[in-house]
Amino acid sequence: MELAYIPSPSRGVLYLGPIPLRGYAFCIIIGVFVAVWLGNKRWIARGGRAGTVADIAVWAVPFGLVGGRLYHVITDYELYFSEGRDWVDAFKVWEGGLGIWGAIALGGLGAWIGARRRGIPMPAYADAVAPGIAFAQAIGRWGNWFNQELYGRETDVPWAVHITSAADGRVPGYYHPTFLYESLWCVGVGFLVIWADRRFKLGHGRAFALYVAAYCVGRFWIEYMRVDEAHHILGLRLNNWTALLVLLLAVTYIWVSARKRPGRETEVEPGVTTPGEEAAEAQDAGDVRKDAPEASDETEASDVKDETEASDVRDEAESARKG
Repeated sequence: MELAYIPSPSRGVLYLGPIPLRGYAFCIIIGVFVAVWLGNKRWIARGGRAGTVADIAVWAVPFGLVGGRLYHVITDYELYFSEGRDWVDAFKVWEGGLGIWGAIALGGLGAWIGARRRGIPMPAYADAVAPGIAFAQAIGRWGNWFNQELYGRETDVPWAVHITSAADGRVPGYYHPTFLYESLWCVGVGFLVIWADRRFKLGHGRAFALYVAAYCVGRFWIEYMRVDEAHHILGLRLNNWTALLVLLLAVTYIWVSARKRPGRETEVEPGVTTPGEEAAEAQDAGDVRKDAPEASDETEASDVKDETEASDVRDEAESARKG
């Protein structure tokens, strides 16, 4: 007896006249806006200018979309270039298929270009946007729900997702909603980075590396549950090996960076005074104003003394002339 389950949308696209409105694309767009909004708030708190995160995102987002699609197409090339397949489908991003590994790699390149053009240190920028990226992933994963993809093994748990489509080899039934598991995991990762950054004052790219490491831990066990076609190496899916490698690199970076460059950057954007520096300048200005009256009093006393001495000299001269 079916007691509870997560229903799948009857379709993943609605039409506004001739214009298709795709759930997958909406999730990606909303995720980008959340990442930029939160990244901007964190950047300003670190001493940067408002709008800088959005300016750099103009470079990072297109690069990330291209990188995510390239990774997916390369690692699942048989979906587009094998017999009976249409290679044109490789360009249909709206149908799903963005690899986070390629998106972060090429998106990072785009962000580096944008940051370099403004003279901004890339590690500081990465730290500011890290939790926002995690939340963006959490939102973006719901695009897989609209497309009825990225689910796990069959199950009878109350939160199973009900797959109704039989397209592309799907078998209708009830499966683990791995897209939901990853979405919730990414929300936890985002809050973890925010907490750790406040608690330990992470800097020089370590907040971003923490996000990467934490995501990889979750992605490993979630990937292990998935049943869609994938390349395997020594019994593990390709993305499992990718997660292990990236996790190792992220942890190594955190350890080396903490030893070589402890603490946090004091300046994240050229020409912008950090909150600490502003307070110091205000205090210095107050000290100058406080000392100014004392200096004026000393000058006035000196003038009175000089005038008295001059009067004494005149009196002595007058006495000598009379005598």
